[in-house]
Amino acid sequence: MHVTFFGVRGSCPCSGVEYRRIGGNTSCTLVSVDGELPLVLDLGTGMRALGDNLRRRARREGRPLQAHALLTHLHFDHILGLPFFAPLHDPGARLTVYGPPQERQHLRDALASAVQPPFFPVKMVEFGGEIDVREVGDQEGGPTSEADGRGFTLGRISARATRVPHPGNTLGFRIEAAGKTLVYLPDHQAPLDRETVTDGVRDLCDGADLLLHDAQYSDDEFASKPDWGHSTIAYALRVAAESRVRRLLLFHHDPSHTDQDIARLLRGARRLADARRVEEVSVASEGSTVVV
Repeated sequence: MHVTFFGVRGSCPCSGVEYRRIGGNTSCTLVSVDGELPLVLDLGTGMRALGDNLRRRARREGRPLQAHALLTHLHFDHILGLPFFAPLHDPGARLTVYGPPQERQHLRDALASAVQPPFFPVKMVEFGGEIDVREVGDQEGGPTSEADGRGFTLGRISARATRVPHPGNTLGFRIEAAGKTLVYLPDHQAPLDRETVTDGVRDLCDGADLLLHDAQYSDDEFASKPDWGHSTIAYALRVAAESRVRRLLLFHHDPSHTDQDIARLLRGARRLADARRVEEVSVASEGSTVVV
């Protein structure tokens, strides 16, 4: 399983020389498993560059792109790349999106409402390719998914969705293939004590080979934004340590954090007691690939 990062920021994209190493695009990650369709994690602004990459590959193979995507939630930083995903302009292309149920309408209608005038020049249904939207997981007090509750398969890839604390119905995903496990938790509201890990999150992360976890805030920043929906770097380490995770990659970096800031925060993270319970602690950076 290869994991390639096309966007690792949270909240909004940013640009400038001070973001050159980590990157400024919002959440979008490609999971590649030999013999399986591409699997995209979230539809943030990094999806534009990912689309160019996958479109070239599809044209070399002489066929329109077929791919899957896992969508954690509908905040702008996780969907803004969708209308700029170039393969969807090709007739015959198909992107199957798995995401959280919504309270008042189907997920497909919620996505379509964000990709239409006056927010975007054309409607989602006018794309040359097809977007097939399926609900997974569940909503609080609502129905289970169309895909057998929380678990579903994508060829030889197994995926499981779990609701996690964050404003709106938000999912975390556990992805298993070729005997390896990746957990994707880009948006996760830390509790006020920054100690407790919910049973659902612990179960989702249990024994994972690689965890991509929300690490948006320092402790000082969290003190002024305790209910903004995100985690501290120290809490990301707590989740990893409590869940017996092997490798942790800090993800969903705050747009105010420069390359220099993130390097400093990483040095501090590696000195924390919980870091000794995790084999590797590092940061996700745009353009990099890790092997699980």
